[in-house]
Amino acid sequence: MRQKKYRRSLLVMVCLSAGAGTLPALPGIGAEILTDVPPPPDRAESPPPPRAGNAWAPGHWEWSGRSYAWVSGTWIVEHRGHWVPDRWEQSDTHWRFLRGHWER
Repeated sequence: MRQKKYRRSLLVMVCLSAGAGTLPALPGIGAEILTDVPPPPDRAESPPPPRAGNAWAPGHWEWSGRSYAWVSGTWIVEHRGHWVPDRWEQSDTHWRFLRGHWER
């Protein structure tokens, strides 16, 4: 009986690990996003008036695996340091998305 459970668990782990390589890179879950398609120029956004305890995170382009979609800016809870916005950086022929973060 124990050996059957072990085999079943092993089979599930093998199936999950085999399928993990086929998952798309989804933003926001720690996955790196790379593409050969350059992002469009950023859109001009006028930040709203300052809001106490919040910082403005400007909009950015998100890659869906097929095309770009504009994500408008938003308020985020302020932390120590300064906000480094979401951005795309070119590396050779690839474009890499760098998620925004707080920097001290």
